[in-house]
Amino acid sequence: MCCWRSGADLVPLFRGLPGVERVFARGEALPAFDWQCPLLSLPRAFATRLESVPAAVPYLTADPARAATWRGRLAGDGLTVGLVWAGNPQFAGDRERSPGLAALAPLLAVRGCRFFGLQLGPGHDEMARRTMPPSFTDLAPEIRDFADTAAIMASLDLVVSSCTAPAHLAGALGVPLWVLLSHAPDWRWLLDRADSPWYPTARLFRQPRPGDWATAVDEVAAALAEHAARS
Repeated sequence: MCCWRSGADLVPLFRGLPGVERVFARGEALPAFDWQCPLLSLPRAFATRLESVPAAVPYLTADPARAATWRGRLAGDGLTVGLVWAGNPQFAGDRERSPGLAALAPLLAVRGCRFFGLQLGPGHDEMARRTMPPSFTDLAPEIRDFADTAAIMASLDLVVSSCTAPAHLAGALGVPLWVLLSHAPDWRWLLDRADSPWYPTARLFRQPRPGDWATAVDEVAAALAEHAARS
């Protein structure tokens, strides 16, 4: 039997993870077990190499009822784009990996798109310091857990995210994903490539030099304008 333990906000989502029979929130008592492994140590435990990265997506799925509700709510003209611009500030490298909302201004100016904020946590406060365009809708007040985020993502045309948990969620869901990456990102994104062996639906936009979010965001904005024109 395989059990999974995580934060309570992940429990509803991971109940549908293939191969996992029981899901526990942190703090809940666990049954007796023979082996334990942290999630990010699994590649070492399985001796994973680049050619053997498991990339069969989706391995997470959105709740059908929640997704149907969001598809109805988000229906309309234009490309629907979910945005995440910041990670957890308690993470040691968050300053390098999080572009912040202000850096996404060229993206929000792209015509033919409707943008939906999926940002939670401290980064959400950045909206209070900016005038958001009419094409932007903040969905954070309606997100209770990662299962809600998954249902929204499954109803969007595209997710654009910095290197943070929602990016990995979108990749695991197999939805179209564009990721803004720092010059020296987390090891899972590797280097010198625009695709991800972990997430086949992801496209990576990298800083050409440390701290240069402007160039990376301009590349995303140009690609998004092309995408919107074709849609």
